[in-house]
Formats: sequence, structure tokens, C-alpha cells
Amino acid sequence: MEGMMTLDRNDAEQQVLGFSEFEPMKLPSREPLAVAGLFAGIGGIESGFARHGHHAKLLCELNEGARAILQAHFPDAEVVGDVCDVHELPEIDLLAAGFPCQDLSQAGRTAGISGAQSGLVGEVFRLLKQHDPTWLLLENVPFMLSLDKGKAMSFLADSLEDMGYTWAYRVLDTRSFGLPQRRQRVILLASKIEDPRTVLFADDADDSDLPEDGDAFGFYWTEGKRGLGWGVEATPPLKKGSTIGIPSPPAIWFPESNIVGKPDIRDAERLQGFAEDWTKPAVEAGHVTDRGRWSYVGNAVTVDLADWLGFRLLNPVSYVHGGYEIAEGSRWPNSAWGRAGERYEVDMGMWPLGSQHEPLSEFLNYPLTPLSHRATAGFLKRARSSSLNFREGFLDGLDEHLTLMAPS
Repeated sequence: MEGMMTLDRNDAEQQVLGFSEFEPMKLPSREPLAVAGLFAGIGGIESGFARHGHHAKLLCELNEGARAILQAHFPDAEVVGDVCDVHELPEIDLLAAGFPCQDLSQAGRTAGISGAQSGLVGEVFRLLKQHDPTWLLLENVPFMLSLDKGKAMSFLADSLEDMGYTWAYRVLDTRSFGLPQRRQRVILLASKIEDPRTVLFADDADDSDLPEDGDAFGFYWTEGKRGLGWGVEATPPLKKGSTIGIPSPPAIWFPESNIVGKPDIRDAERLQGFAEDWTKPAVEAGHVTDRGRWSYVGNAVTVDLADWLGFRLLNPVSYVHGGYEIAEGSRWPNSAWGRAGERYEVDMGMWPLGSQHEPLSEFLNYPLTPLSHRATAGFLKRARSSSLNFREGFLDGLDEHLTLMAPS
């Protein structure tokens, strides 16, 4: 790694590490990587990586329908089921794991890193100890940084440092990669021999171009009491749906025409960076109906985010951004790195490539499914009993839609 220097900051409890006044420099390019994906879902990480020549050799996914999708799109990869039954990895350069977030998300059970689902990250460390790939890539929800005072992130950092890894993570927003979905995820990259900062912190822009108004607004029609999930020219994060398998796609409101409806599943796939009908193989194999495809899309890693990571893994740049020491007991920031007990906050935003995503009003290819009378009435009842502030004309527009959808 680069030589490092320490400078003072106004806050005496913090130090800046590795700061440079120079611009980042391109480092020698790397060769494409052989990849194994655990908790692979429908292959969002591996699809983005494939755009740059990285090759998936093993994909592990418990859900049968998701495996049918993986088998259809990654015919050269070995596709297996339960991660607990994986005892050997092929010869790979990178192990990726979007480990289950049900116990870490605000919408989930919030049991924490020791929950029955998210605790499966221990299987990742089991395989890391048996094999020694150059890179580890983990993905999860930002709530893991604050849940139970950051215990999940502390567990990951402690475990990686005990195994000799240098790690870096960053919260990234899907809108930075050109897609109109307000979706934030933690991406953690670690290595024993490479510097993950040269990948994750290679690019940084800002969110100054985020639209303040627009022709389309996304919101959660299943909420309205304590939250809204509001998105200007973007949807809120696509979700898996309810615990009993009922899909809950967001709704979209077009003020000019007062159209209120839910996006087509093919547009939902596109909002995650996949090709239209990417999830169709699960239906063709008899595992789900078209309705069930929503759970696969809502669980996925955005392909275009992985595309950027796949590019930067091949094309790193020198790290010059510095970092402020994280005091013990402090909150976990949105970007940080560490090794051997040293941990540093990095002043990097969620926007590697800026925020100039395609407006939602121009993105959609298919007509919306009108929000039903029952769903609209339920949302309005919750909204009007809440203390939330709403955009002018929004509730009136839903009132008009409610009248339009009334049973004849």
C-alpha cells in the first residue's frame, strides 16, 4: 500500500490518514476475475461484472426459482443450492455475497447480524478460511450500520481484521448509475494483498443535480402513516414484498394526467438494470407466477452498480482522499476503511458518477397498472390521520383517482 502520513485536524480526537493534495492516478490495469457468488439471487452482481469480462464459476442460491433464472443466464456456471452444503469453492479471484438482509433492514425483523437469516454471513467466513481468494465483496442494506449501535458492521470489521484483511465500504445510491430508483446499499470490499480503497473510492461526485420537481413521483402506497418513500422522478427502493409472498411494488403518480399506478414487472427489471423478462425463466420452470417475479427483482443487487465495480476492479486509481480516525463507540459513517484495528471515516458520498439519472417519466416503457380503489382508500385513510407533509396536490390527486376507481 501507499506510504501514509498523519496530519492534525481541529478535533484532537481525530486524525487524518493518507491525505494527499494530488489527483488520483490510474494504476496498472488488472485481468478479469473468476467469481463465485453466494446468496446470488438472480445474478445482479455477476451480470454487472460480466460486462467487463469477469466470469462466474459458481453461483449459490437457495430459492429454486432464482436458480432457474441463474441457470438460464449463466449456462457456464455451476449453480447450487444451500450455502451450508458448499464445502469446496472452485479456483476463484473474488467471492461475492449479498448475504440475506431480512434481519438487518428497517422493513424486516431487525434481529441483527445474529438473526437466522443474516447470521448466514458466517458461512462466508467459513469458506474464506478454507480458500483464499484475492477479493471479498459483501452487499447489504445501510441500516446495518446503525442497527443495534452498529453491531453488524463491527462484527464484519472484527472478523475481517482477525483474518488479515484490509476492508473498505461505501453506501452507494442506484441513481448514481443512471437508473431512476432511490436505492441505497452498503458495498464492502476486502483483500489481504490488494487495496480496496483504489476501487471503492476511485470516483466521487455529488448529488447537486437531483431534481427538486418533476413529472413523475414514486411512493409506497402500502405506507402513509409514518413514511412515504417519496421519490422525485424516481421510485423508492423496490422491495421483495410481504412475508406471506404478496408483492408490494411502489406506485407512481403523474400530476399532469393524474395517473396513479404500479409499474410493469418488465420496467421493474429495468429499474434494477436487468433486461426485460430476465426473471421469466422462473415462471417457465413452474416455480412462480408472474406475480411472484416481484420478489426476485426486489431482492436483487442493481446491475449497473455492479457494472461500475466490475470496471473499477480492472481499472483502479491511487487513493488520495485521506480519512479521519473513527473513535471507539462512534457511529459507523457512510464510507470507511480499516485494517488491523485501525478504522477511518472517509469523506465520500453515495454518488461515484453523479446523480444525472434518466427521469422516471421518460424511463418507463409499459403502462402502469392502476392502483386499486381499495389500495388508494387505505393509503388515503392512513395519510390523513398522519402528521406527514405531502406535496401540494398529491392527496387531492389521489382523491380523484379514488373516485375514478370506485366500483360501478
